Order: sequence, then C-alpha cells, then structure tokens
Amino acid sequence: MKSLLKNLIPAPVLNLYYIAWAYAGVVVYRNPSARIKVIGVTGTNGKTSVVHIASTLLEESGLKVGSISSLRFKIRGKEWTNEFKMTMPGRLYIQKFLRECVDAGCDVVLMEVTSEGVRQKRHKGITFDTAVFTNLTPEHIESHGSLEKYKKAKGEFFAAPHRVSVVNADDPEADYFADFTAERMILYSAQGLEVPGESLAARDVSVGTKGISFTVDGVTMRSTLLGAFNVSNALAAAGICLGQGIELAAIAKAFEAVRGVPGRAEIVMQNPTVVVDYAHTPDGLAKIYEMVESVREGSGRKICVLGSAGGGRDKWKRPEMGRIAEDFCDEIILTNEDPYDEDPADIVAQVASGVASKPTRTIMDRREAIAEALKNAGGRDIVVVTGKGAEPWMVVSGGHKVPWDDRAVVREEWAKIQNN
Repeated sequence: MKSLLKNLIPAPVLNLYYIAWAYAGVVVYRNPSARIKVIGVTGTNGKTSVVHIASTLLEESGLKVGSISSLRFKIRGKEWTNEFKMTMPGRLYIQKFLRECVDAGCDVVLMEVTSEGVRQKRHKGITFDTAVFTNLTPEHIESHGSLEKYKKAKGEFFAAPHRVSVVNADDPEADYFADFTAERMILYSAQGLEVPGESLAARDVSVGTKGISFTVDGVTMRSTLLGAFNVSNALAAAGICLGQGIELAAIAKAFEAVRGVPGRAEIVMQNPTVVVDYAHTPDGLAKIYEMVESVREGSGRKICVLGSAGGGRDKWKRPEMGRIAEDFCDEIILTNEDPYDEDPADIVAQVASGVASKPTRTIMDRREAIAEALKNAGGRDIVVVTGKGAEPWMVVSGGHKVPWDDRAVVREEWAKIQNN
C-alpha cells in the first residue's frame, strides 16, 4: 500500500514531504549535528566495515564515538542491534540518535549513507563534517532507474557542504566524487596509485590466513582482518582519522586493535572452515570468494550456499550471482534469503540460470541448505554462506520478520551432526 501511494504522489510533492520530516527532526531534537562531527560513508560495498574500523581507530585514539550501521547502533560503550532491516534509519530516528550522542558527550558520529536514504532525503538537516566514498558498482538499479542515477544519488550526498572528503582513488568514479567541494581532500589507493595532493597509498601489501598488512608512507599497518578488500576499507578508515587530526603512526598503532566485523568475512568455525558474509551484490560476492581463496588449504573444496537477497528488486543481478558462484565454487547450493512478497522459487531459479555446468542443488529451506553443506564438507573444505551475514531477521511474505542468524544456524546444525 505504501509503495502504491508513493507511486501515485508526484515526485516534487513527495520530496517536499521527505524534506519537511527531515527538518522537523532537526527542530524537535535541537539540531544535534551542529554540535558534533558527523562522518558519512557512502558506496556500494564496504560501508559497514569502514564504519566499524574507523570507530575502533577513533576510540583507540581517545575520542568518544557513536555510530550507525546496518549491523548496530553504538553510543560510546553502549550498543544494540539494528533491527530495522534498514541501513539508514528514518529521519526522526537519525536526529534522535544524534541528540543522544551529543547528550552522551560523543566527539564524533559515523554513519552509513545509502542512495535510497538520500533519495528519500534522510540526510537532509544533517551537518556533515566528512564525506567518504568507498566504491560504485551496480545496485538498486531498478529503483533508481539507471547506474548513472544511482551514482548521482550518492553525489547528492557529496554535494552537501562538508569539510573533508575521503575518496577511493582505485574506483573508476573517483574523479566524479573528488570534484565536489571540500576544504580537505584525501585520496586513498589499495593498489598503490600515485595521485596528486594528500593521499594514502598502500605498499608492500600482504594478505593471508593471519590477516593483512601494508605500509603507508613508511608506516606499517597490521590487523587480523581478512581479505584484500579490507586493505581498501582500512585505508578509508585511516583517511577518516587523518581528517580528525590523528597522525599516521597513531592510526597504525590503533589498527592492531581492530577485529573483524560480525557477519563480514567471519570465520564461524574450523575443520571444516565455515565463512559467513553479507555479500549480496555481484562485486561483494566475487570479493568474498577471492578472500576465501587466500585462507583455504591445498585441495580443499569450496562449497557455496547462496541465494539473492531482496525479493522484488535488483532482479538483474540474480543470474550474475550464479555466474560468479560457478567461477569460484566447486559445489553450489542455492537457497532462500529475503524473498519479501516474491516467490522464493522464482528468485532461486533466476540465480540458477547463471550457472552453466557446476554441480548445483536447490534446497529452499535455508537451514536445511546450510546443514547439507556441512554434512558434505571434509576437514580441508570451506563452506561459504553468503547473503545475510549477521542480520537478525529473514523477511518473508507480508513483511513478516523471521528471527535468523546464519552464524547461529551453522553452529546449531554442526552440533547436530556431531551428536549424530
């Protein structure tokens, strides 16, 4: 019904409605972003990890931090799960959260900024100190209308006045985001690109089973984070810290305290190794499979459990997800994720259409699919479960939320196998 009403209301009227609610929140909660530094992180992938890493670095450097991510809300030592099934919450909630951060004495707040949130003007009324761009790959194309419109939605966020821009120089759209006005521009490159102006270029990059390490301007940074993609995420977080006046040597020391993000490239168990990840875009799926290549041993197989999150949208990516799974996986199990009001079997069939020849099975019950993968896995194999990560819900027909956690299901089903 809400979707139908939105389609009937002219776009200019709808935008005015969104903006009015945004500024109503500013008034009700006494313009909290004017009293605290707000850092917004946008991009297709990596937003949650950058917020998580940067929060740790800033805390280790002595700042009092609040954060909003798709995983959690955090105000200093207090944190709670984001149960909205929405990365960027509603306008009033954001303003209320910012006010609570101000009242708690926070110095800075980090938040994910999504294209859908910008389209619905949830960023309006927030004074941003820093804007961060991680990357741009196809996502939400059906709702935005095109990749160009998707990019421009993120550009609308960067167009808002802000003091510091932190931009991924490795991304093909870097110049677009770097062209927006800011007092200070910090570019970063995991590929070690030499770029003009202030930059962070990774050298001597090492990625392995023990974590990642790299040097920036002769300073070595090490962490137990896994995967080459986390080099880029770490550089973005370092750029945020530089923008807050923290020196590179202090950032490197704080980086050693960074731990993995729940549900992001998380190794849930060993022998067999099980990796749980949120990957729900083709680019994210390929990156997590590449990461797994760096941690699996010898002849072990890669058994992949996946579907395609978000029923009713982004149908274009479903065959592509299947194609990527075929490229990387030895065995594929397709299953249900968040179908909403769409027929789950149709979603899975579209993913399967991208798989040409690899052994593939469809097990619609997600718990059964995970259990089957575990039963088939030997000690040297790796089971990769993607699409939900640490999300606490599965959303089915009628918007009904079913309590869920891929990580808990893995542990529960493995316990059953061991007991039998």
